[in-house]
Amino acid sequence: MALQFSDIEIRVLGCLIEKEITTPEYYPLSLNTLLNACNQKSNREPILSLDETAVRNALRSLSDQALVRSASGDSRVAKYEHRLADLYNFHRHEIALLCVLLLRGPQTPGELRTRTDRMYCFADLEAVHSALNLLMRREPPLVKVLSRQPGTKESRYMHFFAGDEAPSTEIGSFHAASATSPSQNSAAEAERVAQLEIEVDSLRRELGTLREQIASFQRQFQ
Repeated sequence: MALQFSDIEIRVLGCLIEKEITTPEYYPLSLNTLLNACNQKSNREPILSLDETAVRNALRSLSDQALVRSASGDSRVAKYEHRLADLYNFHRHEIALLCVLLLRGPQTPGELRTRTDRMYCFADLEAVHSALNLLMRREPPLVKVLSRQPGTKESRYMHFFAGDEAPSTEIGSFHAASATSPSQNSAAEAERVAQLEIEVDSLRRELGTLREQIASFQRQFQ
């Protein structure tokens, strides 16, 4: 599946995922309910003001790409649901992170942990990093880490549903790996190094946890 969706398609998909988890009693969503979710002023970045035509066109496009389908059943009102479960075997923590990234753009692990609380309760930042790594290792990858911005302590992560281009706010700190100028190549290399560092840190934490479990098991027989 080519991951190259418009901003409106991403907002529609993110809202369908969110409402399935947070308000399952009202899911699948009618066009009017979905429109209100897309234009919601809380937990959305950026805030949009869409009309029915824009949302309907996005639904049609997502349906053509097998990501959304009509699920009206016996209801006279057309209702819609996403089909990500048919395409990916997501764990609950993965879909929660992806949903928040779709709705709010690039974020740090700390921000993601706080903002996914309604959908999944992460025990700590290590658990967030582990879930992000799962999304990065999928085929195709669904998430990537951005270069750390000057003066910040944490790197931010972005989804791949709009392609490999970082949002305009990232221009200057992030460049595609295929860039040819020295400054662009340097930025791309820094990004790859940052991603490797994140993965190494996660593996070290997983190894430490495994060692503790083995030591605890051995003490049972001493």
